Amino acid sequence: MAEPIVRLTGVSKRYERRGGKAVTAVDDVSLDVHEGEVLAVIGYSGAGKSTVVRLMNALEAPTSGTVTVAGQDLTRLPEKELRRARQKIGMIFQQFNLFRSRTVAGNVAYPLKVAGVPKAQRDARVAELLDFVGLLERAHAHPEQLSGGQKQRVGIARALATNPPLLLADEATSALDPETTTEVLSLLRRVNRELGVTIVVITHEMDAVRQIADRVAVMEDGRVVEVGDVYDVFSAPRTAPARRFVRSVLHDRPEPDVLERLRHRHPGRLLTVQVTDEPDLQKRVDRAFSGAGVRTELVHGGVSELRERRLGSLTYEATGPEGAVDAALAALRAAGVAVEEEV
Repeated sequence: MAEPIVRLTGVSKRYERRGGKAVTAVDDVSLDVHEGEVLAVIGYSGAGKSTVVRLMNALEAPTSGTVTVAGQDLTRLPEKELRRARQKIGMIFQQFNLFRSRTVAGNVAYPLKVAGVPKAQRDARVAELLDFVGLLERAHAHPEQLSGGQKQRVGIARALATNPPLLLADEATSALDPETTTEVLSLLRRVNRELGVTIVVITHEMDAVRQIADRVAVMEDGRVVEVGDVYDVFSAPRTAPARRFVRSVLHDRPEPDVLERLRHRHPGRLLTVQVTDEPDLQKRVDRAFSGAGVRTELVHGGVSELRERRLGSLTYEATGPEGAVDAALAALRAAGVAVEEEV
């Protein structure tokens, strides 16, 4: 197997505060990013996601551990070589970070100018990138003349200017409306598929994960608590932090206040069945309920698609003779159906 394009090994980052108290933002994280993939790093605010990105591009130095990018240990490089290494890492930001005094073309050209690329080559590369992101006709506009989505497309073009094999996107769609978010995510997927650029997306948004991620890493309190294929993590999270996050972004399980209202309306037992793309799932559910003599009413749930595969959950009110619901639960589990009672 090829070496990962990014490897974090035992990385921690602590900040000293007044009074000598240290705050640990990243705590003993080991994480690989494979060449050509889109990895989403997800978690609640304060989980340490953005600090991980700043460690990957060496804007922050780890307190301990090593950060290797494209075969180079960034923790050992002197500043001059670090600047050269950063040219292989593109970065796009939540608030765009464009130069207001420069035109769209000037913003995209800036990293090429810093890298010493001759003007004729700069101009050709800028035109190529602006055409790729659909902004060639806006080359001479200034950032204040652009919409949020256009600004982010400029940011993507600028991040790609030096042909980096790695692109880091830190909450790149958080400041955008849903329609524009979809457009920007589609562009990032094109960057990955057509240009072969590896992308690390820092996000707390389900749409970003759903549209472009191949794998996902879940963070909580500075630690990576779970890593895996995006569908596997969202359909069957193995850890409690991952389960909490998945439930919060899928919105397919009843929240406590909703559950309380459901209990007032539906006196039976409330059972939540996880929906996946397994064949004959609904037949197995129906067979288990009917075989035990249980009557059901669908009272809550949601099913969506993730990477073109079905995912979600459905909550039923189950009623029947004494022992029937317990028998149905046992039959469901014996049939390989993931089911929980809402208690």
